[in-house]
Amino acid sequence: MQWDDIRIFLAIARAGSISGAAKRLSVQHSTVSRRLRSLEERLGSRLIERKKSGYELTETGEELQLTASKIEIEILGFEEAKGGEDANEAGVLHVSAINNMASTILMPLFTSFSKLYPKIELHIDVSNKFVKLAERDADIAIRLTNSPPDTLFGTNLATVASAVYAEKSYCKQLHSGQVHEKWLGIECCGFHTSWTKESCPDKTHNMYVDDTLLTLAALKEGAGLAYLPCFMGDREPSLERYQSPKKQHNLGLWLVYHGDLRRTKRVRLFREFIQREIQGLVPLLEGEAMMSKAGDK
Repeated sequence: MQWDDIRIFLAIARAGSISGAAKRLSVQHSTVSRRLRSLEERLGSRLIERKKSGYELTETGEELQLTASKIEIEILGFEEAKGGEDANEAGVLHVSAINNMASTILMPLFTSFSKLYPKIELHIDVSNKFVKLAERDADIAIRLTNSPPDTLFGTNLATVASAVYAEKSYCKQLHSGQVHEKWLGIECCGFHTSWTKESCPDKTHNMYVDDTLLTLAALKEGAGLAYLPCFMGDREPSLERYQSPKKQHNLGLWLVYHGDLRRTKRVRLFREFIQREIQGLVPLLEGEAMMSKAGDK
């Protein structure tokens, strides 16, 4: 068996579909399908069955997944050892980051890293959920959490503060008592959802959003009140804080990776680069940048 074929099979088993594996591997759907058929023919056994609920592994497929995962770990171990010896920084690096950070404050860092290490092929994927690093959904994940998984290695990059924001004219009306508080229904993550329930227990929402970028857009239109990370709210000139940040709403910004990759050179280089460069963003992340500007005035 060819390792490339096994790698493709693993991607199918983990993604649950041929199209999902093709996307994960950045190859054509037809390529994945052809390589799977070729592997099944050499083995003389079906590995995957198509059912109404989706793709399912056969008994042989489950056995191969277990064996292939062990082989993958051995290959990663070799890659770590070789990566530590190799003076050339090269290879593919998959990074999963939160949408609102990846598209704003982190993108300049990602771009600078790519310029500094042009032989490292950097892939940025956005997701607000913890990816399965053990199954190589990504090599590195950047997430907001106060309880990172114990099974992963991680670095606490900074603290991210949040506050309640509103469009400036609406905020002025609230403070003068001309209007009542109207909260956006937030469904972007468990944190903002629970904080909104505490602030608006009667759940009187007539608009719901499921992403902080949508929250930002709605607030700019005067749609009401909502929690936003300070790195988003403080940088938007049409918004202002209706309530100041509270410590119980602080979240840790973590860079996490699987233990098998901890000595891989490109992972180490990315981790050290982000740790170093993120320091310039700490005042913004912690909600202190706006207070510093106010002090300067």
